[in-house]
Amino acid sequence: MVEQTRQNWDFRRFLDTLGFFGEIPFVGSFTWLQKLLGMKDDAILDSPTTAAGVVLVAGATGGVGKRVVQRLQQQGIPVRGLVRNAQRGRELLGNDVDLVEADITLPETLTPKVFENVRAVICCTGTRVQPVEGDSPSREKYYQGVKFYLPEVAETPEYIEYQGVKNLVNAAKPYLKQRQNEKMIFDFKQPLPNFTSLWGAVDDVVMGGVSESGIRQISGAALFEGNVSTANSGGFASVRTRPLDQPLDLSAYEGIELRVRGDGNRYKFILRGDDRWDGISYCYSFDTVYNIWITVRIPFAELIPNFRTKTINTGEPFPAQTVTAFQLMLSKFEYDGELNPTFSPGPFRLELETLKAYGGQPLPQFIMISSAGVTRPGKPGLNLEEEPPAVRMNDQLGGILTWKLAGEDSVRESGVPYTIVRPCALTETPGGKVLERDRGDTIKGQCSRNDIAQLCIDLLNAPEDTNTTFEVREKG
Repeated sequence: MVEQTRQNWDFRRFLDTLGFFGEIPFVGSFTWLQKLLGMKDDAILDSPTTAAGVVLVAGATGGVGKRVVQRLQQQGIPVRGLVRNAQRGRELLGNDVDLVEADITLPETLTPKVFENVRAVICCTGTRVQPVEGDSPSREKYYQGVKFYLPEVAETPEYIEYQGVKNLVNAAKPYLKQRQNEKMIFDFKQPLPNFTSLWGAVDDVVMGGVSESGIRQISGAALFEGNVSTANSGGFASVRTRPLDQPLDLSAYEGIELRVRGDGNRYKFILRGDDRWDGISYCYSFDTVYNIWITVRIPFAELIPNFRTKTINTGEPFPAQTVTAFQLMLSKFEYDGELNPTFSPGPFRLELETLKAYGGQPLPQFIMISSAGVTRPGKPGLNLEEEPPAVRMNDQLGGILTWKLAGEDSVRESGVPYTIVRPCALTETPGGKVLERDRGDTIKGQCSRNDIAQLCIDLLNAPEDTNTTFEVREKG
């Protein structure tokens, strides 16, 4: 049956489209009037969701480890504590923490259960150092640095600082898929509060056509559906976001990844780099498989600059640093007069689960707390009188700093993306201080365990710190 070429045009729907987007095609914007009248929502994207997976904290009952666990919980990040004694772990961390019992010095205890769904490891393990018996009735005084008490090690540093760390990173490696710095832009698996004020339809009604579409949230996805018609010389239906008040800077990524389930049609994904209604659109066509979930990767380098279905040569790459709008389209047109080879008029359906940027630099997956001073024992020309106790007493403490350095080397050699943090003297102060970093292992000072715990969490999403080692202290 041949579709009628002329049908009644819905002028009301045309006005609704203009009202939603605050635009008059070919003339300009009246969003200033909407804002003046209080008509325009402050429709912004929700914050990116936390990356999927669990953060494993080794040494979860230690001074820094317990703080890392608590802060991960407070920030809604899934966490699992690796402890040698689960009962003691419950007493310190409570019953709401996922704990697994294992000993990093015994590789046979580092079973698959320890690493189930783990995306990153924060290693806060360390040799237990205590005052020589009889020196102090309170270990807290020793930790606080209120008074110096002669220390001794209660364990063998070689096993904890080197062999244990090496066991842990090598055991974790098979379970840590190299995690890219992906940015979740829309996660429709969860309801998006500002959905209806952000997404709207732009169908061929704006050019006199009668196609009609919409997008709505369903369980676990957003559903783009409608009916596309070639009547009145039309033939496209689309949904699009309003121009974002704050453009997204996606210049650190390679492209956009969609997770979709379609109906066998070929669709277009469109990005825009300015806030003009009828400006340049950057398009990518992709095919769907009927009723099958697929992942579509859209490299920025393969986007086609387009103006009203005609390709243009901008002479410049897609402006990924100023992404202003997202759009999905079903159209009978491809580019430059070519037709969509799978197009047929009628009803259509496309589910969208997630939309994210992909291809950023790798993120740290093994964050190790080491110590400032690890390279100083035995260093020529070093004035031991000016060094912290751990450096001066390295030999008496079983070579604790020497073995820490060997543990660092095992992490660097593992091939797992890492960050190694070397804090200066740790204290029990509340923290909240500005931290400063350095390289070369020369600085001295102190820092709060609370601040180091938060630093570890921040590093989970710091691609610039991947495969780096640095010392840190409170800024004086």
